[in-house]
Amino acid sequence: MKKILNRLINHESISREEARNVLVNISGGNYNQSQIAAFLTVYMMRSITLEELEGFRDALLDLCIAVDLNGVEAIDLCGTGGDGKDTFNISTLASFVTAGAGIPVSKHGNYGVSSSCGSSNVLESLGIKFSNDRDFLNKTLEKAGICILHAPLFHPAMKEVAPIRRELGVKTFFNMLGPMVNPAFPKNQMVGVFNLELARLYGYLYQNTDKNYTILHAMDGYDEVSLTGPAKLIANNSEKVLQAEDLGMRTLKAEEIAGGKTIEQNAAIFMNILEGKGSEAQNSVVCANATLAIATATGKDLASSKEMAMDSLFAGNALKCFKTLQNLSN
Repeated sequence: MKKILNRLINHESISREEARNVLVNISGGNYNQSQIAAFLTVYMMRSITLEELEGFRDALLDLCIAVDLNGVEAIDLCGTGGDGKDTFNISTLASFVTAGAGIPVSKHGNYGVSSSCGSSNVLESLGIKFSNDRDFLNKTLEKAGICILHAPLFHPAMKEVAPIRRELGVKTFFNMLGPMVNPAFPKNQMVGVFNLELARLYGYLYQNTDKNYTILHAMDGYDEVSLTGPAKLIANNSEKVLQAEDLGMRTLKAEEIAGGKTIEQNAAIFMNILEGKGSEAQNSVVCANATLAIATATGKDLASSKEMAMDSLFAGNALKCFKTLQNLSN
């Protein structure tokens, strides 16, 4: 590790294989906490290269506990986090709206590190059980249309890093990796990222896979379609800038999609929206992200996908998926 750190501090990059090996060694407990913290810190001060990102991804996928979803072609809606925007849990809500529209969802998530409330925080507070038992996951996918893949249960490699990430409390390259290491290897993926440079890196990585994907970044810094301004979208065969009006929605103000200060407040917002009591802005931003997920998974146009998303939320199908998952968790 000393040699690697010296090279990184001298502004050199490491190869894909070296990056993979470092993460394998971290998971094996081969380095002390100071070395791991120094390694993470380097990447807060300089950009990650494509080869390094690929190497880190390879290591986590090789070391993960893989999940077989019996051939179901699910979609994951997952953001990198780390955008510092403290919105409510938009992509998690959009996941239930997508499931309520009849699209199977395998949602990869974790506790918040750089935000007060990650998807796992809000779901756990609402009684959702986290498990890596294949039968349970397949049962929830079949009955609720969604299964929750709580990252720490599938990535034992992360246990050496988790306490250091918590203590640092800022985004690290592990934020960048989260969406890429879903242990169910979903066929469809909608990924929100916290900057344009990372959107490009993801675009290069995903074009070498057989996934249907949409990578998105709101130009004012959100790791999802925020409707507060234009968003950059990179998909399999296209690249475009999406405006709120392209979805037949109005441009929102940042405060209209702000989250609560506590997990309890975020959980209350979450249930309010699912129960059809959300504000117009909250409903719009959730349905906008679900629209893009549905379009990614089905190949339908935005107008048809939006109709499916709105029906799912307002007819109570998204809530039904959530309640079913809650009941199966007991």
